[in-house]
Amino acid sequence: KEYSMLVYVVTIKVKPDCIEQFISATKENHLATRKEPGNRRFDLIQNPVEPCDFLLYEVYTNDDAVISHKKTEHYAKWREEVAPWMAADRKGVCYSSIFPEGVQQW
Repeated sequence: KEYSMLVYVVTIKVKPDCIEQFISATKENHLATRKEPGNRRFDLIQNPVEPCDFLLYEVYTNDDAVISHKKTEHYAKWREEVAPWMAADRKGVCYSSIFPEGVQQW
């Protein structure tokens, strides 16, 4: 079987008056996460119809990369900072990638 990346899709609902702060804090987390050796994608996506609804699309090379990410200072800072801005609990689901095939395609 071809090597498969781990893809996390995190659903986030932010309070209406906290959208800009959330985007700013997540950008900081994004920039640091993209420097991690096991990270291949870290995208923030906003629903244009429901601007309080966001998705984080994160791609990691393996479980160790995910574990490492969750131990970083920037992730801990982000998690604490955005907690009061949440309108609901974050919900993350892990997927295995099918396409693109192979690490070199990421």
